[in-house]
Amino acid sequence: MPQMYNPAHPGRVLREWLGDMQVSETAAKLHVSRVTLSRILNGKAGISAEMSLRLSDALGTSSTLWIDLQTQYDLWQASRKRRPKIQLFKKVA
Repeated sequence: MPQMYNPAHPGRVLREWLGDMQVSETAAKLHVSRVTLSRILNGKAGISAEMSLRLSDALGTSSTLWIDLQTQYDLWQASRKRRPKIQLFKKVA
């Protein structure tokens, strides 16, 4: 999967997808707490595999859509952090 440049948090994408739906109403339909959904929508929590399945069921999307959005976001965030220089492993014959 090609890495996006500075991808949006998947919660922001979800917020746009939901439009005018109320957080409480949406959370109830997803069988999660309002706090859980609010943390996702505000970019404070990621979308788990379980949540991606719930979103898939509720929105008629692929569950991999939500996992891929989260992965792209996580990879971009990780790539922006300083990390130690890692040496290439030598092949063992």
